[in-house]
Amino acid sequence: MGERGKPIVGITVGDPAGIGPEIATKAAEDASVLAVCTPVLYGPSPAETFDVGRISAKAGQAAYDAIVRAVADAQQGKIAAVATAPINKEAFAAARVPWRGHTELLAHLTGAPRVAMMFHSDALRVVLATIHIPLADVPRALTRESLEATIALTAAEMPRFGWPAPRLALAGLNPHAGEHGLIGLEDDAVLAPAVAACQERGVTIEGPLPADTVFVRAMRGEFDAVIACYHDQGLIPMKLVAFGRAVNVTLGLPIIRTSVDHGTAFDIAGRAVADPSSLVHAVLLAARLAGAPA
Repeated sequence: MGERGKPIVGITVGDPAGIGPEIATKAAEDASVLAVCTPVLYGPSPAETFDVGRISAKAGQAAYDAIVRAVADAQQGKIAAVATAPINKEAFAAARVPWRGHTELLAHLTGAPRVAMMFHSDALRVVLATIHIPLADVPRALTRESLEATIALTAAEMPRFGWPAPRLALAGLNPHAGEHGLIGLEDDAVLAPAVAACQERGVTIEGPLPADTVFVRAMRGEFDAVIACYHDQGLIPMKLVAFGRAVNVTLGLPIIRTSVDHGTAFDIAGRAVADPSSLVHAVLLAARLAGAPA
């Protein structure tokens, strides 16, 4: 614990060529953040220089190194949680970092057997069944086993966010959730059996439901979280209703990790105009999950 019993939250600055260092500093100095936690920044030495607004292996390596240090400190109990500013996947690739994003890297660093990407806001909660893969690969990746695991993980983790008996929904993969096989077979052949199996184990879940209406139903209070089949299916409605306020949370980790709902914004890097709101929300949620005093 930090000052006056407040949890210490590590903030990684992300790709140093993007807006990460700026928003991390702003978040660490925000009054609402300082009221609930003690923020600690993780990033390259101030003496290091980077080509702002450009992809580079040097920046990718620096972002990776900061994440590794923060995770190690969280595992050792030196900090209570980690909130991450955005990294750049191309910079990771240039640095020969073999993971495409935070989620996959964090699972590797912590040895977590099953993780899921959840986007949390007051208006809507969305969990992704698949993440950074091409759209053409999604149907093959959506197996009954993987869906059951994601549903079970979501049900187990939702009480941490205030829903002790969560009501879940699974969005359909195909338009109209397949129309009973008329518009694709996956919904009936894979998604529906996964839902049925989870229902038999006591999980409250409906689906597959047409994706064009399930998010509206969730926002109206019918569901506490929606499980989306692929990245953009879940992120488009999430960012439409809560961009700048949504927080990316990795479910299934042995540490607390939250993040922003946006990217590195190279186009405005170095101009001191970046909005830190999403990172502020991420730090506040991390502190809350770590037991910050009310």
